[in-house]
Amino acid sequence: MDRSSKEQLKTAVAEQFRKSNAVIVAEYRGLTVSEMTDLRVKLRESTAEFMVLKNRVAKKAVEEDGLESLKDFSNSFVGPVGVVCAFGDSAQATKTILEFAKEHPKLIIKSGHMDGSTVNVEELKAIADLPSKEVLLGQIVGSLVSPHRGLLGVLNGVSRNLVQVINAIKETKS
Repeated sequence: MDRSSKEQLKTAVAEQFRKSNAVIVAEYRGLTVSEMTDLRVKLRESTAEFMVLKNRVAKKAVEEDGLESLKDFSNSFVGPVGVVCAFGDSAQATKTILEFAKEHPKLIIKSGHMDGSTVNVEELKAIADLPSKEVLLGQIVGSLVSPHRGLLGVLNGVSRNLVQVINAIKETKS
């Protein structure tokens, strides 16, 4: 590659890092092409992307302006590593890559970067254990609706009891 091509690649990688909600570095040594394709398909379903980069290009992209929070993260770029960029729900992408790593022990998760800080593998596992964004939103809506549902049940109970009492009086008089 000539210098201008490397510069364009570095700029493109830095832009991917800026756009992503989470970045996870994993060593892929020993995975077959079909396994890598399977990983990419699963990550695409989670609105994430797996990229194999040259370590030097990735480190230079991290040094790009505006990516100061990734500086500590650049130590993970050693050996044959790939980068997962999560553009949607970062917890779902983390869960996908960790499940794939359980099935394929040759994929080794090194570290990650979320919300301006570097996270280790244990923290990534904790994030993956969280429910998805849709489930959390559903739980919030359910907790907001439940008091109203209880009030509605109480109000309906009063009118229902009144009707039952009137019906009982009618049956006793007839």
